[in-house]
Amino acid sequence: MKAKRAVPLACLSLVVTALQATGQSQPVPAPEEARAVSFHAPALGRELNYLVALPADYESAKDRRYPVLYLLHGRGDNMRAWTRIVPDLRRLAAEGRIPPVIAIMPDADSSRRAGYYVDSRFTGSPTPPLPAGEAMETALTRDLIAHVDATYRTREGRTGRIVAGYSMGGYGALRFSLAHPELFAAAIVLSPAVYVPLPPRDSSTREFGAFGRDAQVFDDGVYTALNYPALLAGVEAKGLPLAMFIGVGDDEAAHPDPSEAVHDLDYEAHRLYNRMRRVPGVRAELRVIDGGHNWKVWQPLLLEGLVWLLARPNLDS
Repeated sequence: MKAKRAVPLACLSLVVTALQATGQSQPVPAPEEARAVSFHAPALGRELNYLVALPADYESAKDRRYPVLYLLHGRGDNMRAWTRIVPDLRRLAAEGRIPPVIAIMPDADSSRRAGYYVDSRFTGSPTPPLPAGEAMETALTRDLIAHVDATYRTREGRTGRIVAGYSMGGYGALRFSLAHPELFAAAIVLSPAVYVPLPPRDSSTREFGAFGRDAQVFDDGVYTALNYPALLAGVEAKGLPLAMFIGVGDDEAAHPDPSEAVHDLDYEAHRLYNRMRRVPGVRAELRVIDGGHNWKVWQPLLLEGLVWLLARPNLDS
């Protein structure tokens, strides 16, 4: 099946002002790997690793400041998963379809790479042997952003930042944009591992302590408090405009238990879209394309989401 669902996007003037100001076409250099960097993150009490891919003209255009794209990887994956899209970012900028951007790809290695980008309250357990969770949300939304803004020529402020992610990273991108709307003006949420009201019994959200409390590996109350329905009233109260592009494949895995079918990711993505489109100040867009839980879906949807967010024709439509 190939399907596409769209909602017209009204102009978000703050995003246009901040992000379109950098939209000059640049030559595409030969593809090269993003550079690995580490810095001390106080929230973790240790070094945090990330990859950075700078725009083609970063060294020559010394007076230019750039919007920043934060890219969150999926469960069990690492920061290098995103390097495949670096040539695409430069190509789209060269074609004038998006402005040049700084891409930041953090490595979220907490809770055996299943930390779901939250500040975990889990203290660890010897049986089964599981390490204590970490404050990954604070490390990324406070420490990493401060480090990036101090290190690179960024366009600071919420209108200069987009957060994107797939699967577990889709959960993180959704949470960051809703829990911290003062930091991000836009989000790209791909095959998001979000479950309402609670995750299915076999979900990794239950297994590694991300949503635990004390020695309990998973706590219903913790999960509910952190999940997106609990954040919507706060987003409305803050009144900050948010653009959200949601994408999913039509062949995402079907849960083997029919009673859990509502937690198939295509179903959950549609439910998320229908909730977000009703939140005042949020402009939501949904795409469903042919494919499963893989890069055949995530790579083209990430690029389409960026064009939807940043290209003037879409913003003016």
